[in-house]
Amino acid sequence: MTRMPQALIGKEAIFQALTQWPLETLLARADAMRAKVKGPSVLLRAIIEFSNHCVRNCMYCGLQRVNSKIERYRMRPEQIVEVACAAAAAGIGTVVLQSGEDLEYPAEAVAGLVSEIKARAEVKVTLSLGERPAEDYALWRRAGADRYLMKHETANPELYAAMHPGMDLKGRLDSLRLLKSLGYEIGSGFIVGLPGQTLETLAADVGLTQELGADMCGVGPFVPQADTPLAKTAPGDVETTLKMIALLRLACPEANIPATTALASLAPGDGQRRALEAGANVIMPNFTPENFRKNYQIYDNKTPVGLQTAKDAVSEAKRELVVDGGLKSPCKTHPKDSDCT
Repeated sequence: MTRMPQALIGKEAIFQALTQWPLETLLARADAMRAKVKGPSVLLRAIIEFSNHCVRNCMYCGLQRVNSKIERYRMRPEQIVEVACAAAAAGIGTVVLQSGEDLEYPAEAVAGLVSEIKARAEVKVTLSLGERPAEDYALWRRAGADRYLMKHETANPELYAAMHPGMDLKGRLDSLRLLKSLGYEIGSGFIVGLPGQTLETLAADVGLTQELGADMCGVGPFVPQADTPLAKTAPGDVETTLKMIALLRLACPEANIPATTALASLAPGDGQRRALEAGANVIMPNFTPENFRKNYQIYDNKTPVGLQTAKDAVSEAKRELVVDGGLKSPCKTHPKDSDCT
């Protein structure tokens, strides 16, 4: 009789599994937990990267404010809505509106986007816009936003401060807790391979995700970007990233865990399939129009994960694709900007 997988409770159990369990054991138990809790389904979340302006100077990110080598852009509201409609028409049930921390994109405009998308499409709307005032979060929730994605990046306060000049981990966690209190489903996540990171830190990342009660958690390897201070830092390790995905599944069985684009970029061809086999149950195809996407370079050599790439990974992992989105009315405004099919 096959033994049912058990959830990992507490940082001590998580650290023990990370340091003592063989990789094969960890992956097998995580996949069994995924099958037990989530079944064979893989969810799609469509990313729309609508602005690459950012007020922050995160050490690893190509969008950092001081980077003068990238072409900045902001998509027009009608463009964003039409791309969201295209994702819904393709059967994707969640759109993720993502940007740098662009404080020049008014909160009222974001609320208008949410309202318009919800009026026209059968989708959930996730926002990923960084740290904003409490009144902005409340406004967007009233407009219909369902989820908010904001990675904690690392559970080590000193490492967080070193990687995010002028910011602190407490502020990030306070924002996540506020979002949860407002009724958002919250998504967090962390990076594998930051300089100064330890196994204790990684175990704490999983424990913090558990403590936050995150509904989603993304973990991807560090990938350097040429115009940042960490340009010559070695990338994160693929196998360690797979371990962390597995640990997340065992520590947070109900959470949605994506097979990240960063992993696909470091392990082209099979990175996302391997993540699905390690316990992931989400893929996030990029719907950003190519003329904008090329300038959303958080890291270099970013693999273009489109809808077909996502479908291929699901098929290769012998899993089932969920189709859960649709349009309430045909796409009929701003046809010159529309990608609707």
